[in-house]
Amino acid sequence: MPAALAAPVGPPLDDLRHQLTPATALERLRLVASLYPNSAVFSTSFGLEDQIISHLIFEFDLPIRVFTLDTGRNFQETYATWNKTLLRYQKPIEVYAPRQESLQALLLEKGPNSFYESVENRKECCHIRKVEPLNRALAGQQAWVTGIRAEQSQNRQTMEPVEWDAPHNLIKVHPLFDWTWEEAVAFTQEHGIPVNTLHKQGFVSIGCAPCTRAIKPGEDFRAGRWWWEDLSAKECGLHATAHHNGPDPVVEPVPAN
Repeated sequence: MPAALAAPVGPPLDDLRHQLTPATALERLRLVASLYPNSAVFSTSFGLEDQIISHLIFEFDLPIRVFTLDTGRNFQETYATWNKTLLRYQKPIEVYAPRQESLQALLLEKGPNSFYESVENRKECCHIRKVEPLNRALAGQQAWVTGIRAEQSQNRQTMEPVEWDAPHNLIKVHPLFDWTWEEAVAFTQEHGIPVNTLHKQGFVSIGCAPCTRAIKPGEDFRAGRWWWEDLSAKECGLHATAHHNGPDPVVEPVPAN
């Protein structure tokens, strides 16, 4: 049977949703850890939601591996948040970087800023720097924890807090799916969680530095990611699933003020 069509490991999705829906974020993470021992991972990009999940995993010593994708083009503020997180929790964060040969070939053929020239070039860069490393990080895993929240975008409101991710052949769980931005901010303040300072500068999406900017009041939340492209093209491939292939940038909304 092809991997993309394999049945989910563990309880049926409907049963898992039934268990997770009334639970707290910590309870959801504990359930994931118990159902998928040594085969559950969490991907962090050091945005606000991701910092909350890292806090819960590290503070309660949950057996969920934490990893990040270092594209080589991140903001210095993101690296600073990464470092503060290591100092605060004294727990490892695994790192997946682009394959050297692929990145060198791209730079040799098209230079360092080819992503500005076309959507195809940008997706090629995203694939080399983000998608392929993510595929390696998820290989052989049974559950993938993310910081997705429903209110981040219209597309994400059509998703479920627990999904079968066919391309990666695993369960995908969003423990903060029903949280509001205000709840997330309050949680970080209450627990003194390190937060990326770019949020206070108007960044609603924190990705690679050349491809992300702050948004202006009244702008669409997607305006800060790949701003030179048409809105319909704004997808990097990290969170596309068999049922959700539309625009889906990684976003972390911040208050207008």
